[in-house]
Order: sequence, then structure tokens, then C-alpha cells
Amino acid sequence: MQREEKQLEATLHAILNRVNDLKSAIQGLIAKLETEYETINWPTFLDNYAILSGHLTGLSKILQNELAPSLRSVVVLPLQLGCERDEELARLSEGRVPACTHDLVPDLLRTKPEPQAEQRLQQLNHKASTLSYDTAQKQVAQFTKVVSHVWEIISKGREDWEGESMRSAGIQPTHSIADTHALVTAVGTGKGLRPGMQPIGPPGVGTPGMGQARGPTPQMGPATPTMPKAPSAIKTNIKAANQIHPYQR
Repeated sequence: MQREEKQLEATLHAILNRVNDLKSAIQGLIAKLETEYETINWPTFLDNYAILSGHLTGLSKILQNELAPSLRSVVVLPLQLGCERDEELARLSEGRVPACTHDLVPDLLRTKPEPQAEQRLQQLNHKASTLSYDTAQKQVAQFTKVVSHVWEIISKGREDWEGESMRSAGIQPTHSIADTHALVTAVGTGKGLRPGMQPIGPPGVGTPGMGQARGPTPQMGPATPTMPKAPSAIKTNIKAANQIHPYQR
């Protein structure tokens, strides 16, 4: 008898700890929904929901453990009823049950459903028992069809989502923001361009092939060796841009 009492006490202690963990997780999720409803995302919500599912699974394992005594054989009876406030009861119930009164005991210690709910349940059981076999099979087939259709939609959406995630993870970037800014700056302000390009001016002012300029030609000194120009795609783009520049005169 003493061994069973110890097992019962250990089981109740484990159940109480698991219920407290579950309560804390529910409170945390509700607090996030109330305070972070504008910034919370779906993965975060699913993570919190997975925590709740883990606590419920742990509670089920405790109740289904073979070493745990059957709680169905344990009877809970109120030893004293009264309208006065019970501080110990209020502490254990965290202020939800301040007193063990005649009105609260039937609801808190009820082992059977309420009379209205029990009557409704009996009506549903009677309706299910009088249903013909063909009608029941038709309803089951229709329900199975709806569930299969919903399952196909969910599976297809999941496959599409996983495919998009894999494709987006495998795509390498084909552009560089720094190069784009450098190209736009070079086109707009000429920054970073190499000197040595012949200026575009009116004919007759030092432009070869358009006639001689007035006055003696100045004596040119020895030509300085010019550095070989590397082919640049930017220079080609600059020439093309100068031809269609809207502010060119």
C-alpha cells in the first residue's frame, strides 16, 4: 500500500510539473500574439505551437506509463465545504478558486457531463445507431473524398513551396550593386574614366580633317609615350551614351 502511495505521489508530481510547463508555454504564446501581432511571423508561431505539442505528448506519456497507477481508481472527495476564503486553496489554484463552496464543487469535481450535454450526446448516439448502412457508407465516402481533395491541395502547395525554396537557395547572384553604382556614376559624371579621349568640339578648332586652323602651328615637343589602352566595355558604353545624351548640344 505504501509503494502504491509513493507511485501515486510521484505520478501526480510529474503531471503537475508537466501541466505547469504547458501552462507557461500557453501564456507565452498568448503574450506574443497580444504584444507582437504586428511582427510575429508564421515560423515563430509554429515553433511555439511545436513546444505546446511537445508538452502535451510528454503529458500523455506520463498518463500512459505502465508504472503509473491508474488514476481512474482514485476518488477525490471534498472534506469540507464553506463560503469562507481558503488561503491555501487560493494559493494552489493561483487565485482562481478562493473557496470550496457548494456551487463550485459540482463543476470542479464533475465526472459526468452536464445534463444538457449528456442528453444531446444520447440523441446523437441514437441518430447514429438508426442510420442505415448505405447512407453511412455514402457519407463516409463523401467525407473521404473531401479529405483527399484537401490533402492533395496541401501536398501540392508544400511541394511548390519546397521547390521554390530550393531554387532560390541554389541561384547565384548575377549582378553586383557596386558595379552598377560605378557604371551609373561614370555615365553621369565621368568619374573613374581614363583621360586621353579627344574632346568633341565645333569644326575648325583643332579637329583633324576639317581644315587648317588660323595662325602658325605651335611646335610640338617630343611625344610622350602613351600607355597601351586596355579594351574596356565601359568606354564603348560611354560613347553610345554620348550620342544619345539629352543635354548634348
